[in-house]
Amino acid sequence: MPTQIAGRVRSESRDSDLSNSISVCLLGSFRLLQYGQPLNLCVAGKAMTLLSSLALHLESGVHRETLLDALWPEQDTTQSAVSLNSLVYNIQRRVRHESHDATPVIYANGSYFLNRDAGYTTDIVRFDALITGGNRLAATDKDTEALASYEQAIDLYRGDLCTGTDVYAVIERERLRANYLSVLGWLADHAYRSRDYGAALHHALRILRCDPCREDAHRIVMRAHVRRGERAQALRQYRVCEQLLRSEFDIAPEAPTAALFEVILHDPASV
Repeated sequence: MPTQIAGRVRSESRDSDLSNSISVCLLGSFRLLQYGQPLNLCVAGKAMTLLSSLALHLESGVHRETLLDALWPEQDTTQSAVSLNSLVYNIQRRVRHESHDATPVIYANGSYFLNRDAGYTTDIVRFDALITGGNRLAATDKDTEALASYEQAIDLYRGDLCTGTDVYAVIERERLRANYLSVLGWLADHAYRSRDYGAALHHALRILRCDPCREDAHRIVMRAHVRRGERAQALRQYRVCEQLLRSEFDIAPEAPTAALFEVILHDPASV
């Protein structure tokens, strides 16, 4: 499996630590965390949509007219502007950082932003920071430290990005998902090299739950089963892979996958 994981460089120093902030979480489902714990607030409807949009566009913010069109598409501009001001006011009043009076949403140059300088951040920032840190450690052969960073990233990824249908959101959703799967691939490879075949199976099967046609993950599962003395299960895994590829793409497994099947069939001790 590939070990290079594409990270995103952000200004991490101010908003990459969820333990000291209010975090708008978009991985899997919308949540608000304060000091790493769920914030006891019911945020739904347009308030959730607004906060989700600002969290997704953390760097650039969201232009006022874009929000008006998204939240009140059938209202005239004057009426929707009043509604937006009211919505922002309610968010400012309800979602506050305990340690100071800074507001969660700020307005500048025609756009709204999450107030990052006041400690408002997102789980995406933390996820990216952990991957970037893991990449640095893995590149210098500090696998133990990289392992800890990558495992924290995996814990943060509770599911695919839960908001947005525009092109940016689709691309961001795929970027985050690809990085999640690449981290799982690194963890599966590391566990296999460390002879922790149970962990290798666990990580590889998590990949397959998200992307059932990933042949590199199928090969890790096959090898791990053989090393655990489960040859029949390894052979069955090949058949599962074969059926999935035929059903999804009408193609046969890659040569390395087929070759591994033959080795397991005729000489499993050499795996």
